[in-house]
Amino acid sequence: MKEFDIIAIGELNADIILNGIDGMPVIGKEIFAKDMLVTLGSSTAIFAANAAALGMKVAIVGMIGKDILGGLVRKELNAKGVDTSMLIEHPSIPTGATIVMSYDEDRANVTFQGTMDVMTLEDIDPGIFKRARHIHVSSIFMQSGIKKDLKRIYELARQNGATTSLDTQWDPVEKWDFDYKELLPLISVFLPNETELCCMTGSNGIQEAINRIRPYMNTCVIKQGSRGSLLIDKDGTINPLPAYINQNVTDSIGAGDSFNSGFIARYIKGAPLPDCQDFGNLAGALNTTSAGGTSAFNSREKLKSTAKKIFNKDISWL
Repeated sequence: MKEFDIIAIGELNADIILNGIDGMPVIGKEIFAKDMLVTLGSSTAIFAANAAALGMKVAIVGMIGKDILGGLVRKELNAKGVDTSMLIEHPSIPTGATIVMSYDEDRANVTFQGTMDVMTLEDIDPGIFKRARHIHVSSIFMQSGIKKDLKRIYELARQNGATTSLDTQWDPVEKWDFDYKELLPLISVFLPNETELCCMTGSNGIQEAINRIRPYMNTCVIKQGSRGSLLIDKDGTINPLPAYINQNVTDSIGAGDSFNSGFIARYIKGAPLPDCQDFGNLAGALNTTSAGGTSAFNSREKLKSTAKKIFNKDISWL
């Protein structure tokens, strides 16, 4: 028996989220935002927090600074039920932060990487790979240390009997140097969005991108926002699934990470892949009903009532 259902490895930062913004910022000018939220950020942390809210036993491995934002990250993760005993504190480099300017289904981000770009596999206790049923990694382009060690991380996970997942997220410098031919065979579930997949494969469209990764992948789920998702199985079967539509989106921050948490939570339980995909779509939609990446997942009872009220979906089994 493994101690944790999931260990998430990756970046940690605080989000300063601005909503209700009066237009786009212009150099030399100032505009107003109607709402602000300072909260737990980062794809890895949001995934971990929401997977814990869905009943998974989750731990996180990441690096923070010995500062106010690092304290906020640790406190928020603990409050979400995520084990933080494996967090690493850097004595001098500050915790990362992202200013998020939210516009309906999209957003513009400015990120200070801080400790996110420092952690490497050498900082991580190799014993963690024996403690988890599943290893999840996210946001590799924000973490040069983790990115260079990615193959070894997945090899260690496999050697210790863990399934794995990856969400690369956006590449801020847009180099997209991701060796999918080498890495995808080691990854149980690949979780890009449509734009990211096209960029990292150098493709002009989604079908071309799928054709390029198909010989190397195991299971891939492509997130398509308000259009839903595509599930591509090892045998090449493509299953499109429409999104659950929220007519009154608060913001979409963390919706893709919430999709990941929903899919992986069901995947670990051995659910059929189409069921995992459906619950991923629902989790992503539930995310949009509250501000930030985790507030919609504050309690299972809230999740159940929101799913029924807004999406007419019964998840009383949760």
